[in-house]
Amino acid sequence: MKHKSVAAVTLGCKVNYAETSAILDSLVSQGWRLTRIEDGADLIIVHTCAVTGQAEQKARQQIRKIIRKNPGSRVAVIGCYAQLDPARLAGIDGVSIVLGTTDKFDCSHYSYDPEPGDASPLVKASSVRDLSVAFPANSLLCQPEQGRTRAFLKIQDGCSYGCAYCTIPLARGRSRSVPLEIVLDSATKIANAGYREIVLTGINIADYRDGEIGFAALLKRLEEVNISRIRIGSVEPDLLDDELVETVATSEKIMPHFHLPLQSGSDRVLRAMGRHYDTKIYRERLLKAVSSISGCGIGADVMIGYPGESECDFEEMYRFIEELPVAYLHVFTCSVRPGTQLYRQVNDRQVMRVHPDEAASRYSRLVDLGERIERRFAASFIGSRLRVLFEDGSQDDGGQTVLRSGYSGNYLRVGVDVAAAMNPEEMRGREYDVFIDGFGDGLQLHGRLLF
Repeated sequence: MKHKSVAAVTLGCKVNYAETSAILDSLVSQGWRLTRIEDGADLIIVHTCAVTGQAEQKARQQIRKIIRKNPGSRVAVIGCYAQLDPARLAGIDGVSIVLGTTDKFDCSHYSYDPEPGDASPLVKASSVRDLSVAFPANSLLCQPEQGRTRAFLKIQDGCSYGCAYCTIPLARGRSRSVPLEIVLDSATKIANAGYREIVLTGINIADYRDGEIGFAALLKRLEEVNISRIRIGSVEPDLLDDELVETVATSEKIMPHFHLPLQSGSDRVLRAMGRHYDTKIYRERLLKAVSSISGCGIGADVMIGYPGESECDFEEMYRFIEELPVAYLHVFTCSVRPGTQLYRQVNDRQVMRVHPDEAASRYSRLVDLGERIERRFAASFIGSRLRVLFEDGSQDDGGQTVLRSGYSGNYLRVGVDVAAAMNPEEMRGREYDVFIDGFGDGLQLHGRLLF
């Protein structure tokens, strides 16, 4: 094989990051040498996202920048954007191959060498498959490096909900789960490699199902693995049932933190979106989790500017969120995506887009609210003790102390000042109790180590 060095850049969600890691590990096991883009890799993989139009634009900009700075490298574009619009990506001068959702895991594609004089992009007939045909969740396992703190473990892929605005079923197919034995085997390998935390990833992870094993049952099996922490990603509100709440509440390993997508606080807009809950159900599930799980930190995804969203709808959402005991908000503007039900509704003028100026104003107001909510949640832990997994650090100008930081179980960023004589590098990947005495920079909490 002519090309032996490979580098990658990943855009988008944690699932993409987990998949990129697995693809690179598989290539390395076949003789490829992992390197950095700036070191002149023979092959550069760009793992794309297509959740919004802005994500697609960012991907195109990144691809062109990489090609411009690395004229001697082959560029492979993979992922959700590649699945949805392979022709557009293949048309970018310098792109060598485009691989969709399933074929990006087939490492033989990356070994392609064009015939002399053939500068055209390669998009094999099998590279972007029809996802309406059932296929299993990819179970490509990564071989983790030793001594890291956190590893992503993909347990599920795709979504069967079919929300009016969402391209995920088009980009990733229907919901399917990685078999239990493979999940447990991968988790064991992660633990044996020295990781302290496993982050479960997937598109709709609480929809996990392998025979009689659902998500709560999977979590209980994962608790048997010799790992300190298990962190859950995003859980759809309708799937946050009593069994799942109780499983997290009674566990010493499952972190009291996850996302609970809201999208809108207006019942009228939720119905238009095709969501599987209303504000009453969302509030009930959220309050149940917060009251049952000690110190629970729950983030909420919120979409503004959904076509047809009135000022009244927005104000209703604002007031609803203001009263919720959430830890932080992820705010984004609705992007009308080709191929979705919403796209057809907008084109047929069944609903009208929110004016960009109004959408920007609503976005700004919710971001401000989110900052207040985040600070309020973090401040509630000042004067208390948190268990922190430390990751990184920075030295002061004099080289005398190091600000070492990491995350608590409920995903609060915490920093401590450590004397350089303590060899703070030894703190990386270890957990310590920290007394929280206030805020450091920004929203990061600051504290002191308790021994």
